[in-house]
Amino acid sequence: MLDVHGWLEKFGAALDSGDGAAVAGLFLPEGLWRDYLALGWTLATHEGTEAITTFANARAAGSGIGGFASDAPAGASEGFITFETALGRGEGYVRLMGEQCFTLLTALKELKGFEEPLRGRRHSGVVDETGQRTWEDVRHDDVEQWSETNPPYVLVIGAGQGGLALGARLKMLGVPCLLVDKYPRVGDQWRSRYKSLLLHDPVWYDHMPYVPFPDHWPVYTPKQKMGDWLEYYAGIMELGVWTSTECKGISRDPVTGKWQVALERDGKPVTLSPEHVVMAVGNAGFAITPEFPGQESFKGHQCHSSAHAGGEGLAGQRVIVVGANNSAHDICADLVSHGAEPVMIQRSSTLIVRQSNMEKMLGGAYSQEVFEAGLTTDKADLLGASVPFRLSEKVNKAAWDQIQIDEAPFYKRLTDAGFQIDFGPDGTGIAMKFQRTSSGYYVDVGASDMVADGRIKVRSGVSIERIVQDGLVLSDGSHERADRIIYATGFGDMKQWVSRLINPEVAERIGKTWGYGSGFPGDPGPWEGEMKNLWKPTPEPGLWFMAGNLAMARSYSQYLGLQLKARYEGLPVEPYVAA
Repeated sequence: MLDVHGWLEKFGAALDSGDGAAVAGLFLPEGLWRDYLALGWTLATHEGTEAITTFANARAAGSGIGGFASDAPAGASEGFITFETALGRGEGYVRLMGEQCFTLLTALKELKGFEEPLRGRRHSGVVDETGQRTWEDVRHDDVEQWSETNPPYVLVIGAGQGGLALGARLKMLGVPCLLVDKYPRVGDQWRSRYKSLLLHDPVWYDHMPYVPFPDHWPVYTPKQKMGDWLEYYAGIMELGVWTSTECKGISRDPVTGKWQVALERDGKPVTLSPEHVVMAVGNAGFAITPEFPGQESFKGHQCHSSAHAGGEGLAGQRVIVVGANNSAHDICADLVSHGAEPVMIQRSSTLIVRQSNMEKMLGGAYSQEVFEAGLTTDKADLLGASVPFRLSEKVNKAAWDQIQIDEAPFYKRLTDAGFQIDFGPDGTGIAMKFQRTSSGYYVDVGASDMVADGRIKVRSGVSIERIVQDGLVLSDGSHERADRIIYATGFGDMKQWVSRLINPEVAERIGKTWGYGSGFPGDPGPWEGEMKNLWKPTPEPGLWFMAGNLAMARSYSQYLGLQLKARYEGLPVEPYVAA
């Protein structure tokens, strides 16, 4: 029986021969090869014999790929791998079925000659042996050196977790980079949210690059604490950040082709002309506040959830919350704790996952137990990347079939209370919902019990007919009185930022910046097999998108950082485009 070591030997020989058909013959007919920059210089999954043959024919010859090795035990059918190419060193994961490969991940880890100054390669700390310049001088220049005549190579718009993670990668790679953020302090985008907000993912999943959370950190991080951590992170990683700086517009210089980015810093205009612009403004666009007949007649206060500060001072008030996903549940639970009476308007079904089940699903890769057993965060990220979306859908479907059985009493309590439940349009659960639309779910941190026992009233299966002076009228003719209405109705697509800051034509050319083309509602086809336009080249040269949760920020900042570094150094990195 062929094991990982034997398969890698055959795989290396087939690549060396340049024979794409021989390479594809080592995969199952439905085999999946996910390549992150190693050969294709983009993020792509090649599915099936024809696609793998074409990819190998186009990229194997001249790539210098080889030196495959694995620490998998003899006889193992799967395991981590390492390899080299002409330009860098890589890592990945292989899964065999019989003597053929089912899934292969080949991911670039570092560029030869441009290794990060970590551990044994760390800098001495001596800034200037003459004593003329101190660390403080250099740190000042990290932030203040940029101007119209001295622009950064990369300008990152947004200094949340995505922008900071990428900034840290570029700092380690020696790429001149500036981050700009409209808030007065790094972390304010977290501090400004409603007071009850906390991360719904456990701490082991949420580490930032290079500086993990300390061992005493709580499992679920409160939003104020998260904001403070990001500010600390920007300082300890010595990142160049301009706060109180808003991007007003982006255009192309018709002569140089460089970007012209109009900024307003502390009320003063500044124009920078970077080679590359990275949009790190989150994984969504602008707040969606639906319009209903009679909205202007409402006598109470109404706002989008992003403008809701918290439930203090609302005791005794009846508050309508339009929406039934994460923000709606968090806000309703906070209202209950402050003595208000929330009514949740559920216009469509919601996926609910208990926090304990989230921990179980992530626990095989991200938990104290697996970390202490030797599975580092970097290796856990590789494991996650080694599961392409085709396989991920199947794995998640099986997991959620079992969750529905195990948690049947929990879900029955919710449906008995009138709450409408779903598990994704194809039963694949929260992970696929997140990666398709980043909406339609709630990670239960306590609000579901409030729904089940009636402390949070739910109106589902109805729509809003109109708003009246003292509340709203629903499609069944019933009237819900309200002192306040909060619209927890989500956000638009990230391309709205492109349309506003550049122009609508560029936004349409780029298209969606989330989802992978599953074909389900909110994620139209065709199938792409990777997240659309994220962390990889887009149809607009020099424009990139950095988005996602903390785990995505940590993992994918590595690949975006390497792509920008390669371009900064002038390396031949033409992205592979399938015919």
